[in-house]
This record gives sequence, C-alpha cells and structure tokens, in this order.
Amino acid sequence: MSTAQIFVEKFKDIHPLPHVVTTLSRLIADSESTMKDFEEVIKIDPILVSRLLRLVNSPFYGLAQTVDSIGRAVAFLGMKNLHNLVVADALKNIFISRDTNAIFSKKRLWLHCAAVSICSKMVAERIFGINGDDAFLCGILHDFGLLVEEQVETNKFQRICTTCDSTSLLIDMERQAFATDHCEICYIMTLDWNMPLTIQEAIRDHHLLSDTIVPSSLAGIIQISEYIASQLGHSTLPNMATQISPPLLEHLQVNIDEYNVLIEDIPEEMAKAQAIYG
Repeated sequence: MSTAQIFVEKFKDIHPLPHVVTTLSRLIADSESTMKDFEEVIKIDPILVSRLLRLVNSPFYGLAQTVDSIGRAVAFLGMKNLHNLVVADALKNIFISRDTNAIFSKKRLWLHCAAVSICSKMVAERIFGINGDDAFLCGILHDFGLLVEEQVETNKFQRICTTCDSTSLLIDMERQAFATDHCEICYIMTLDWNMPLTIQEAIRDHHLLSDTIVPSSLAGIIQISEYIASQLGHSTLPNMATQISPPLLEHLQVNIDEYNVLIEDIPEEMAKAQAIYG
C-alpha cells in the first residue's frame, strides 16, 4: 500500500464519504445508467430529496411551474449536475467544521475550491466552448488532499502551513514530510470514488509545471483557474503564491481581454453558486 493510500484509509475512518456519492459516481461511469437509476438512489435520502427540490424550484432556474417529483427534478438537472450537487454538498459538510489552526482554515480552503470550481466551469465554457461540468467537479475536488493531510497528520501539516508561501514549496514540503502530496492523495480518493479518468488525471497533475500542458485540457483549465482564484484573494493559505505552467501563462496573456471580462463576472457567478451550494 502506498503512502497516499495509507492517508486515504486513515481519513476514511475519520470521515467516511456518504454512500450516495460513491453510488452516483458509479452510475455516472456506467454508460447503461438511466435517470430512473439516479432517482432510485436519491429517494432513499430525504435530506437530499428536500435539497434537490428546493434547488430546482429556486429563483436560480426561474421555472414557471413547480417541480414536485424526484423524477422530474433529476430529468431537469441532468445526471452530471445532480452528481456534482451531491458531491459538493457532501464535501462541504466535511470542510465546514470548527477550525483549530489559525493559519490553515478549512473554510478558507472550501472557498478556494468553490472559487476554482466556478472559474473552471466558466473557463471551459466561455474560453474553450466545451461542457464545464467535469471542470466544475474537478475544481471542487482538486485540493481535498490538503484536508486529508490536516486530519491525519495534524502537527506536521500545521508546521508546513507556518512556513509555506508558494504552491511549489508546498508540494516539496509535503513530499519531505509525508512521502506523498495532496495531489496524489486526492488522486487515490477519486479512484476510490469511481470518478472519470480525466478528472483523476487532472487532480493528480494540477500543480505539475510543464512546458507541454495544453490550456484546454482539464489539468490546464484547473491550473489556470487556481491561478485566477489566488489572484482574486482565494488562495489555500494566506499570501501563498500560485505557480502556473509557461504555456498557460502565455495563453492568459494572449487572451487577456476575454479573461478580464470573465474575471469581472466571477463575483456574480459565486453569488449564484452560494444560493445553490451554500
């Protein structure tokens, strides 16, 4: 068993992920899955049913008629949107808990992941014209390994936080202290959660500085979005600089006008997401 796998197993003992998340992930990965399969999973969780119906009938969607059945709600949202909602809701409950470390804040990390996920969806759809659902999910998940480290090796992790001032240094210090890093830990978790291969690889590589990374790839989109989120004050740690691969920085510079418009819209998009995910 690798070091990253040991971290994951210990964390699962502390915070087991709700069964509904892994079940929906498995259904997403199965091309034979139907809306009815999703409905059968959702209806056994009354809290999730309530949240789903409240979301579909919220002003965010502005429907003329009230949706009052699970089947219609699932059909309206679509399987991927439903899956993303469930994953985000499950992880938020783990993130938003009492902070005991003044430097590392679980709430700050949640806001960082939320900002990256929203920005990733916007970049995918507005800049590259591709579906942004996987980018959104990857943004929510990408730094979850940090929370695993904080829970499993609290003291060592806190010492890293007190001296770390860049993402490159963070990776180096994690590997020295743990013989792994948060990217690899979360990659192992996405394997366990049956996430799509593209999401697994993007999470594994989201801090990899490369001269060959493609801006429109999922890893490229996450790295661009994390850079933008940090520039807007949503870094994982206070005053931590975020490095970005040279091709991505060049891409940002060439398309700066489009990105400036996108950045101006991020606060509004985060407000919309607040209404949905809290």
